[in-house]
Amino acid sequence: MTTAVATLNRDLALAGPVGSLDAYIQAVGAIPMLSKEDEQALSRRFNEHEDLDAARDLVMVHLRFVVHIAKGYTGYGLPIGDLIQEGNVGLLKAVKRFDPDYGVRLVSFAVHWIRAEIHEFVLKNWRIVKVATTKAQRKLFFNLRKNKKSLAWLSHAETLAVADDLGVSPQEVTEMERRLSARDAIFDPAPDADDDHLYTPAAYLSSPNSDPADLLEKSDWHDDASEKMTVAMQDLDERSQDILQNRWLSETKMTLHELADKYGVSAERVRQLEANAIKKLRTAIV
Repeated sequence: MTTAVATLNRDLALAGPVGSLDAYIQAVGAIPMLSKEDEQALSRRFNEHEDLDAARDLVMVHLRFVVHIAKGYTGYGLPIGDLIQEGNVGLLKAVKRFDPDYGVRLVSFAVHWIRAEIHEFVLKNWRIVKVATTKAQRKLFFNLRKNKKSLAWLSHAETLAVADDLGVSPQEVTEMERRLSARDAIFDPAPDADDDHLYTPAAYLSSPNSDPADLLEKSDWHDDASEKMTVAMQDLDERSQDILQNRWLSETKMTLHELADKYGVSAERVRQLEANAIKKLRTAIV
């Protein structure tokens, strides 16, 4: 993969001046997506023939997803560029290990590797005093906030419930809660007496309801559904395309009677054509 990484860095260097993160994000976002068939073909070329150009293409297409996931971790106060870089390492590992015969898209497989690398980076750099060193503590670090129902300390019953849910001891839950509640003098400075707001990185942690993996899967599903719908629309006859366009996609929508006058048929016939076309689109998307 070394040659692929070198080529990747060379191509991305052309996206903009050194240090231009916005140019990088814009460049990777403009790279066209791959169909499932093309993705599997590239994966087989890499797995069976060690085709580094195929690996490069797989990496380039999925860089946008690394950016998407990395943005979900900006609340830890770490540079987004560093988070993206670590996520790219996870993407490279995923491409190397991906088997197209799994029957899933690469993005669904890679998201776990991407998150694992970012998690490791966050754990090493979030605080001067490390909050998570054992496997159990790492599990707690990324899940305790999500399991807490309020900002108050957990009750004894809630502590037992969290411990049982995460498979750790109640003592480990209490210890991690204490560590997460501690403040660093630099990362979590106390606000001035006359300041109504606390403008520190710790005040802007990502929402526990904004899991980047879930968001990424929804985004990937939406892109795939849009692509299938576009292909399905092209397979419809010209009249059906025009009916759907004027009934659902145009800013100024036409009524059934207006379309009936246009094609010299009854309004009921237009409704039937519309229903049949929608049924075909739904079948194509599933």
